[in-house]
Amino acid sequence: MKRTTTVLACTAAVVTAVATAGTASGAASAPAAVDRRAAAVDHANALVSSHRIQAASSVNDGLSVRDVVLDADGSEHVRYARSYRGLPVLGGDFVVHSARTGEFRGVSKTQRAPLQLSTTPATTAAQARAAALKAFPGTAASVGKAQLVVTTRSAVPRLAWAVVVKGTNPTGGPSELRSVLRASDLRSLETVEGIETGKPGGGGTTTGTNAAATGNTLYVGPVPLTTTLSAGTYSLKDATRGGQSTSDLAGRTSGTGTLVTSTTATFGNGSTSSRSTVAADAAYGVAETWDYYKNTFGRNGIANDGKGAPSRVHYGRAYNNAFWSDSCFCMTFGDGDGVQFNPLVSLDVAGHEMTHGVTARTAGLTYSGESGGLNESTSDVFGTMVEFTAKSAQDVPDYDIGEEIVPAGQAPLRYMAQPSRDGGSADCWYSGVGSLDVHYSSGVGNHAFYLMAVGSASSYGASPTCKAAAVTGIGNADAAKIWYTALTTYMTSSTDYHAARAAMLQAATDLYGAGSTQYAGVNAAWAGAGVV
Repeated sequence: MKRTTTVLACTAAVVTAVATAGTASGAASAPAAVDRRAAAVDHANALVSSHRIQAASSVNDGLSVRDVVLDADGSEHVRYARSYRGLPVLGGDFVVHSARTGEFRGVSKTQRAPLQLSTTPATTAAQARAAALKAFPGTAASVGKAQLVVTTRSAVPRLAWAVVVKGTNPTGGPSELRSVLRASDLRSLETVEGIETGKPGGGGTTTGTNAAATGNTLYVGPVPLTTTLSAGTYSLKDATRGGQSTSDLAGRTSGTGTLVTSTTATFGNGSTSSRSTVAADAAYGVAETWDYYKNTFGRNGIANDGKGAPSRVHYGRAYNNAFWSDSCFCMTFGDGDGVQFNPLVSLDVAGHEMTHGVTARTAGLTYSGESGGLNESTSDVFGTMVEFTAKSAQDVPDYDIGEEIVPAGQAPLRYMAQPSRDGGSADCWYSGVGSLDVHYSSGVGNHAFYLMAVGSASSYGASPTCKAAAVTGIGNADAAKIWYTALTTYMTSSTDYHAARAAMLQAATDLYGAGSTQYAGVNAAWAGAGVV
């Protein structure tokens, strides 16, 4: 059974009694969608009050709506952030599922029970800031305020201080490290990096008219670009895609940079001798990513609000990475050192970084532990789907990550068919996989997706399974739709791999039915990656 969704604008460990959605097609008009959203929130608010046990909620909780997903069959999914006695709850987010009539269909959550703990710390904010600064592994530039929070991601719920230290990490890349420290003794409970990169380690406003231009890119040859033309100058600012823009940082590591412009309708010359070449790659990559999400899922930009995110190129000096930062809602691309990496502006890297933003605006997967690995694999999945959708003759679609950005003869960043080929990633789930760097624990999710889409034997390459016989793939389109539906509807911030499997099986049920080939494919694929 097929489910059509309209998304309006974080681990699904428990999905209770969620019924299969009906078949429908088409999308609601804007006014009708707004009315449905308001009605869905009203339904969900009432259901939280009448199903507090399922939501692990109490009268001490404060709830705020983060997102609403509406299915064409009338099903509603309302995502909440939670506070406790006025303090944010890390890992307390949840999703309420209901029929359009308000009938309760279940809750996706990880918090197991209502909170009951003191909110009086035994340490001070100043002590917490000093402890976070001392523990920062790189060179600190600033220390943010210490915020009291409650975390449910420790063995038992704890009162804690959350402090963000900004600076550079030991490899010289940017860092926005959030330390979560136990409020009783400042023991570290969790550290979460706010800069989400493609590998381990380390827009201005214009007026004018839309104008077609050509980008002579480094990796995909001549491509069409949509620019803004004003007073005879073409700017890499795309009003047809929410005003997303591309700026040149000119070697700096901060600021918005200078909007890339040209006096002709051409950007770049196909080599790094022109600074505009990699800007054209970046602009094309983010445009293809915008179009993929829009045309495939009806998502209108990263935050689904119609607004484009800025991109920055030529970050730092010989910077061997690219990253997404939620604090600036922007993507940043390094030039590489020409030895380990060339400019990091390939199609799959652009899709990868933008997907970090999509994840932040939906499930909000925490960038550490298994949820961090799942966050990274989600970006690899949709970066790969952008590459397949673009169908470039020069960047032939495959299931390797970053194969275009390495000098000739070198290995790509990651292999989805057999992640361990990179020397660090995990092919199969095991109890300690969450202790790996998120770029290596992502191997479990990457392997599961490859098996789901392609299977264990194909022209793209054999994929050894962990705890299953041969797996038959269900194709990119169905696998990606199931993954996206699970991400936006059933996953929450602390989703681990077992919960991701449950979320995707539920998504497959919603979309195609519990007895479908797609459901069986999802089940077999996760078993093939050792998640059962």
